[in-house]
Amino acid sequence: MKLQKATRYGLYAVLELARDPERQLSATDIAAIYDISANHLAKVLRDLGRARLVDSARGVGGGYRFSGNAKRVTLMDIIAVFEDISGDGPGAREEGEDTEIGQALNLVLSEIDDIARATFGSITIDTLLKTMRWRQERDRSPPANRLTID
Repeated sequence: MKLQKATRYGLYAVLELARDPERQLSATDIAAIYDISANHLAKVLRDLGRARLVDSARGVGGGYRFSGNAKRVTLMDIIAVFEDISGDGPGAREEGEDTEIGQALNLVLSEIDDIARATFGSITIDTLLKTMRWRQERDRSPPANRLTID
């Protein structure tokens, strides 16, 4: 599943802000971290604000702060702000779709989409951040002694 640019930016922003919910960052600050467009990110943050995932403060020292519950908000909650991931209803007809092979292929692709939706819906912000911290700690620790056979 390929995510739209706005969706990826939304995931970056929410995860960055959720790292420290007390910290407030501007769109420019977040954009600089991920080397992305601050203008595009500002629009994404506005959408995330409407979805009540971030709060914003205007003026000097203003910025954005994660306002969701990291133990309840899932990746799917963020993705759903920007993507139509329902999988319901007919989409645009594709060539070959009415053939036996086309129908079998659509069945497999539909199942893959269902698995992706279920996976995104099962991973919370908190879980992803814990996984990131665990990997960083693992990468920093010295390698375990290993027996090698030549």
